[in-house]
Amino acid sequence: MIFTIIIVFFSLIGLMALHEFGHFVIAKKCGVKVEEFGIGYPPRIIGKKIGQTFYSLNLLPFGAFVKIQGEEGRDARASREAGAPVLGIESAQSFSEKPIWQRASIVLGGVVSFWLISAILLSIVFGLGVSQAISDEAEAKNPKVQIVAIVSGSPAEKAGIRLGDTIASLKLKMKNEKPAPYQNEVSGAGLKITKIKEVQEFTNLHKGEEIILTIQRGKEIFDVSLIPRVSPPEGEGAMGVGLIRTTLTNYPWYLSPIKGIEASLNLTASIGSGLIEVFGNIVRGKGLPPGVQLMGPVGMGSLMTQVAQLGVSYYLQFVASISICLAIFNILPIPALDGGKLLFLAIEKIRKKPVSPKIEQNITGGFFTVLVALMIWVTIKDIIRLF
Repeated sequence: MIFTIIIVFFSLIGLMALHEFGHFVIAKKCGVKVEEFGIGYPPRIIGKKIGQTFYSLNLLPFGAFVKIQGEEGRDARASREAGAPVLGIESAQSFSEKPIWQRASIVLGGVVSFWLISAILLSIVFGLGVSQAISDEAEAKNPKVQIVAIVSGSPAEKAGIRLGDTIASLKLKMKNEKPAPYQNEVSGAGLKITKIKEVQEFTNLHKGEEIILTIQRGKEIFDVSLIPRVSPPEGEGAMGVGLIRTTLTNYPWYLSPIKGIEASLNLTASIGSGLIEVFGNIVRGKGLPPGVQLMGPVGMGSLMTQVAQLGVSYYLQFVASISICLAIFNILPIPALDGGKLLFLAIEKIRKKPVSPKIEQNITGGFFTVLVALMIWVTIKDIIRLF
């Protein structure tokens, strides 16, 4: 377990570092001076200057950062507006002095890096062997029915079922040491599950009765018991789970990158449409859809730890999904995010002049405070949920 937690920790730090590295690479390509590239946040532990850039390792392990000259618009542009002389070399290497398309490219570098990470990870997964969703009617070798969503407070959550678990079989709990009638169809061993409709039919037939699920989690196989709800909330189901039927498929090395890119595009579209649905529900006053929960770093780390126990392929898929989620979230036109910076650049393009650095900083600072407060609130909820 400790080893798994370490892997999860470095995975999250790695995602943030590669995101900032995307900004770093494009800034260098555009001739912008990168003053510092740091892993973690200050106070600083160690650091070394190589060329024009100072590389640092910092104490607070909450991500990474890149400090780009003139990104806040306070150097050459501010000096020029104040009537102060501007050094030619410093001006040429300043973010604020570059054409809008170059500044937009630098901002997008971080978002694109998230997407590239996803494509690379999924390419590896397709090479190792990937679980692909199939319909109940599709012919497949060794199909599985897996849990892809768990409603908070549902019988499944209370029973300790986790995302990615496979339902291997179902049966009624023994009464008076005799097999339940439904078990007789499979010689008392329980109903072997290979299709989603088998789970649905079984739970609908035995609502309000205690049933036993044989769960496969990675290499571990065990039983859990729960009672399907007679009258579950709309859209939640008797057990409170979302199910998917999967089969393991391998691809040759020359097809894996193509499949990885294709999967990243499909994942982007799927997550994007899901995000639109969530915002739509919130705007209409319906709250979050059933099964959807806000998570911070603590909750995400806990979830990643659970998925890591299912195997390398599942873990890499999950990290790829997180990477796409972060890319989409970052591109939203919210000040303090990359999308907010793009918004200010678009305004500059339309107005033919930049927004005042002071106004931009105040707006960004305000939204940053709100995002930090939201993150603290979500993290507290994550900790309460865990303990």
